[in-house]
Amino acid sequence: MAGPHKATPRELGYHFPAEWEKHKATWLSYPHNEASWPGKIHTIFPYYHHFIRELAKGELVNINVTNAAMHDKVNRSLTETGINMEHIRLHMLPTNDAWCRDHGPAFIVNQGAKAPKAIVNWKYNGWGGKYPAGLDTTIPARIGELLKLPVFFPDIVMEGGSVDFNGKGTLLTTKSCLLHPNRNPELDQRKIEEYLVDYYGVEQVLWLGDGIEGDDTDGHIDDLTRFVNEDTVVTVIEHNKSDRNYRPLRENLAALNKMRLLNKKQLNIVELPMPRPMYHEGQRLPVSYANFYIANAGVMVPTYRCKQDEMAISVLENCFRDRPVIGIDSVEIIWGLGSWHCLSQQEPDCSE
Repeated sequence: MAGPHKATPRELGYHFPAEWEKHKATWLSYPHNEASWPGKIHTIFPYYHHFIRELAKGELVNINVTNAAMHDKVNRSLTETGINMEHIRLHMLPTNDAWCRDHGPAFIVNQGAKAPKAIVNWKYNGWGGKYPAGLDTTIPARIGELLKLPVFFPDIVMEGGSVDFNGKGTLLTTKSCLLHPNRNPELDQRKIEEYLVDYYGVEQVLWLGDGIEGDDTDGHIDDLTRFVNEDTVVTVIEHNKSDRNYRPLRENLAALNKMRLLNKKQLNIVELPMPRPMYHEGQRLPVSYANFYIANAGVMVPTYRCKQDEMAISVLENCFRDRPVIGIDSVEIIWGLGSWHCLSQQEPDCSE
């Protein structure tokens, strides 16, 4: 907690900024868990290194590694790839897996505070106990210690991929994830909203319904609907009526149309296509263009070697006029059931 009075971040004036606001750094946890890409982990690194190279053009990239051997291997691999190593920092912070959006630090800011930046260390339980998470759940506090930042401990389960922000008091999430009994069975929707308001420093929580097929996180928002500015969202739409995603995505679109922001304005809604369905050993994979990451140097969009790639990039180029939109092949990465947004966590720049 911050201080002996145990005030919440909201009471102290902190809030979680929008992703498009200037970053000091992006945090990653280098992939090493072969169980996440069974028999295929070696195939992901050219694309993962492409992602790092694009990030490093505009900000520091902090990468968690498990031990000295991995530190040396990663340092060598990135150097050989031609990445600007002046913008890379490797930290010996062991993790269970690579999904830093969910186990990484949630950075909150308050420019008027003695400590203008702090971290929220939510509990992380491997998406409802599906996977080991004993190391991952300690990462935010360890980074707080490394950076000498205050750390808040809400003591409930929460994941970064389950929430999205407009930076002006509104948080978007899903009932299928946050109300799932495998997260916080003792808490109802009202109580969870209280935690979101108190620890993310928001004033309004907007709820969507179900996630997409193949998403083992129980419906993270970062595969569905994302803010691209303070009053505009992009949301994925399936046009094939026989696809199992068709109905839940239409229901989410209808819900978005009924929502109002704090200023009573209706959301501007931009539709993103869904990629072609992809499968691994009969399992549907959670392919989605909504899993983009907004970095200083550009918007990194997963692509899937299908005709919808070009359309999705064009839609996002119209949403982001201040930075390039960069498609990065995600066909190998998505075998792990996530993509660029799932793998990254932004650290805001409080220097201005």
